[in-house]
Amino acid sequence: MKSIATVLFGAWAVLVLTLPAFAAEPSSACHAKRRNIEAQLTNATENGRKQEAAGLRKALRANEANCTDEWLDKEHSRKILEARQKVAEREARLREAEQKGDPKKVAERQARLEAARRELSEAEQPLER
Repeated sequence: MKSIATVLFGAWAVLVLTLPAFAAEPSSACHAKRRNIEAQLTNATENGRKQEAAGLRKALRANEANCTDEWLDKEHSRKILEARQKVAEREARLREAEQKGDPKKVAERQARLEAARRELSEAEQPLER
C-alpha cells in the first residue's frame, strides 16, 4: 500500500511540475509575432526613433506576457476593423473634397485613401502560424 501511494505521489509531482512548461509554451504564431516586433525594434533603435522603440518594447512585453492564438486572433480582427473604419472615413472625406471641387484637396485625399486601402490589405493578410 505504501509503495502504491509513493508511486502515485511521484506521478502526481511529475505531472504538476511539468504541466506549467506545457501550458506556457507559446504558439508558432506568437513566435512569429515576437520575431516581427524584435526586427522592428532593432530597426527603430538603429535609426534613433526613440518613441517608436519604446512602443515596440511595450508591445514585446505584452506579447511575452499575453500571447496566445486567441489573443492574436482578437488583435488581428481589431486591426482589420480599425483599417476598414479608416478606409470608410477617408472615402467620406474624398467625397467631400470632390463635392467642393478643389483638385488639390481631391488629390491629397485620394492619396490618403490609397494609403488606408494598402493598410487594410496588409491587415487582412492571414496570420503566420
